[in-house]
Amino acid sequence: MLDLLTDPTAWASFATLTVLEIILGVDNIIFISIAAARLPAEMRRKARLIGLSGALVMRILLLMSISWIVSLTEPFTTIAGFAVSWRDMILLGGGLFLLYKASTEIFVEVEGDHEEAAASGGAKATLTGVVFQIMMLDLIFSLDSVITAVGIADHLEVMIAAVVVSIGVMAIGAAPIADFIERHPSTKMLALAFLVMVGMALMADGLHYHVERGFIYAAMVFAGGVEGLNLLRAKKRRRREAA
Repeated sequence: MLDLLTDPTAWASFATLTVLEIILGVDNIIFISIAAARLPAEMRRKARLIGLSGALVMRILLLMSISWIVSLTEPFTTIAGFAVSWRDMILLGGGLFLLYKASTEIFVEVEGDHEEAAASGGAKATLTGVVFQIMMLDLIFSLDSVITAVGIADHLEVMIAAVVVSIGVMAIGAAPIADFIERHPSTKMLALAFLVMVGMALMADGLHYHVERGFIYAAMVFAGGVEGLNLLRAKKRRRREAA
């Protein structure tokens, strides 16, 4: 363990893996922010903390079960010449769930039933339901995260340290991102569209059609930049009208 502290290769793996874990966690933060927004304000922080804490525990447990994770990629059956693994099934199920959740949220945004949805979110059962949804998506995102970690780092200690740091960064950034999405409804619709795109990418991976995450994140950055310009234009217009 002490040898790793003086090993430049270990530090390089730690830095690379931490950055990648944070990038992979963007989808997770967006989903957590949107799911928690359906709860009363006093419950949102609790839901986010439970979701991120669950992600941390699951990722550490999965890292400690590396041999099991590797076995998930092995086909367990073949259907019409298509090799099916448990990883494929998890990705397909997660993609379908994400598509359903994002589409439902888009419908609520379009219909404008925010007050009714918020009112129904005050019960304990709703908090439990939101946390359950967050934990389900955490499992899907954790699987991708752990597979990435195994491919980059050679030491379990380095992997766990990178996951802990990345989850800490996500915990710090979750509240500001959630507040920003709440203040700007148009960004919430954009975030939901991102989740639809991620859900489709998960399903494509489950069907063995890999979509490079770089393309997805590039699209997110481009769309986010356009939305930023729209927000800046709207802000300047309000200033001119006020003057």
